Amino acid sequence: MEKIKNFICEHIDFRFQNVTWLGLLMAIAIIPAVIFLPERCGYENGIIENIQLAVLFLGIFFAMRPKVDKKFFTFVAMVLGILLIREVNCGRTIFFPIPGEENAFYSWKEIKYGWLAHPIYGLYMTTVGIYFLKNKLYLNLWEKIRDIKFPIWNFILLLLGMGLGTYAEECVHNLVLEESTELLFYIALISFVYLYSRDDRFINKKGD
Repeated sequence: MEKIKNFICEHIDFRFQNVTWLGLLMAIAIIPAVIFLPERCGYENGIIENIQLAVLFLGIFFAMRPKVDKKFFTFVAMVLGILLIREVNCGRTIFFPIPGEENAFYSWKEIKYGWLAHPIYGLYMTTVGIYFLKNKLYLNLWEKIRDIKFPIWNFILLLLGMGLGTYAEECVHNLVLEESTELLFYIALISFVYLYSRDDRFINKKGD
């Protein structure tokens, strides 16, 4: 038991960070959002999804301006780019709505050269993976896991967003709940980016 206690004290950070409060407020806001917001707020290109995109862009901004470990956070920015592109379905939900229909979009099969979208997206993801391996960024990741305390409350909020989002999509099919919990996930994720790239208490000074 003593070893477990020492491990927890050494590797887990139980403090509420400033960015943790944002995630907590978002988690609380999910309840009134589901009760009061109309379903169209959960549509593609709706207000909740636009906030998601803003959060992801903010995360990319943080990742591109880290205090240390620039290569690692360039990789993080590239991963956030993957999420951002996924969120807009490679641009399909922005550029190819079906006129006169609500929350409806042409499929890639109906779009000229649409068949290229997924191969290009796959090529980008492959490039991100190669960048990670070529620069041995798994070593940087391991250093952060080993040397820096883990902000547990941010992780719990991230899991909450992930779990509720899956439940909303697979079980209750509630668009507002699905998009709101996805927003919670993104806020919790970006809080990690902020803490590990800009907060001196979470920065591994060994990074270059």
